Amino acid sequence: MSKSLVTGGTGFIGLYVVKLLLERGHHVNTTVRNLENTTKCKPLLDLQAKYSTKLKLFEADLMEHGSFRQAMEGCEVVYHIASPFLVPQQIKDGLKECVEPALQGTKNVLQSANDVESVKRVVLTSSVAATYGDNADVLKVKDQTLSESCWNETSSVSYAPYAYSKTVAEREAWEIHSLQNRWSLVVINPGMVLGPSMTSESVSGSLFMLEAMYRGENRMGCADLSWPLVDVRDVAEAHVKVGANTATKGRYIISGDHTISLLEMANLVRPIHQNPKVLPCWNLPKLMVYAAGPFIGISKKWSDANMGIGFKVDNSKSIKELGMAYRSAEEAVQEHYKSWLKNAKGA
Repeated sequence: MSKSLVTGGTGFIGLYVVKLLLERGHHVNTTVRNLENTTKCKPLLDLQAKYSTKLKLFEADLMEHGSFRQAMEGCEVVYHIASPFLVPQQIKDGLKECVEPALQGTKNVLQSANDVESVKRVVLTSSVAATYGDNADVLKVKDQTLSESCWNETSSVSYAPYAYSKTVAEREAWEIHSLQNRWSLVVINPGMVLGPSMTSESVSGSLFMLEAMYRGENRMGCADLSWPLVDVRDVAEAHVKVGANTATKGRYIISGDHTISLLEMANLVRPIHQNPKVLPCWNLPKLMVYAAGPFIGISKKWSDANMGIGFKVDNSKSIKELGMAYRSAEEAVQEHYKSWLKNAKGA
């Protein structure tokens, strides 16, 4: 079996990709920011104990030129997953926290791919955030349906910096790829990624937002916001499929076929929540969201362009070419909650 590199091996998605590759017989190198952080590295160390001859851990920094090269040596496929995912409430400096690590990290990894002769294929983890900025944007495209042909043209460093970071990083990847012909590039554009987490240490924005709801922080109601949604296990499966199949090319939206609102997510988890009374039962009026916006990093402009707007998602390319059979939103949300509850109890 070939050897693969997975960047961001301690992350929500990265851990599942490492696990799936190992289960299918691959040799895997993976990078982490700090090998001395044994708490964060524990899931990888547990996998290493099981696959001692097949998994190697390396230290690398997205902002440090050449730091991925050692881990990449001898690898045929590179899965570049490492990149921060933060929601507005978590972002204080969009350029420093989102754009610079996403863009510079992509440059560093792909420059190493240019230098390391063994690399034949790169799988980049982008996001549906690189295909649209605001939900209202999708209402302007063909059939009001999100597809791989769409690009985010509304986000910026100061307006939705996370979405902007994924957009500029993916565009840079395609540009770097176009200047050479040794390795191929395939891009995965997942929706909001939920499902069971293999680690309690992830700082993924999707986990942050839903866990606030689980704790009861939205009991008075929630903003009428919605996103394309996908189970982390399906995202990992898509990565491994495109890594192995050289016929796959371009971008792949990995998501259910329509958006799911926060209130719908609350209703999906309500039957199994240990204290369902803390979950929201209705959407907040826009005026209340406007009033709270400045305290949670959400502008009136962003609220108007996203609240109350759902849309369809064309995931047919992933179904036809990758054979994806998506888990339901109910399974993704409920398994996500069970995982959070287990970690919260320290089980």
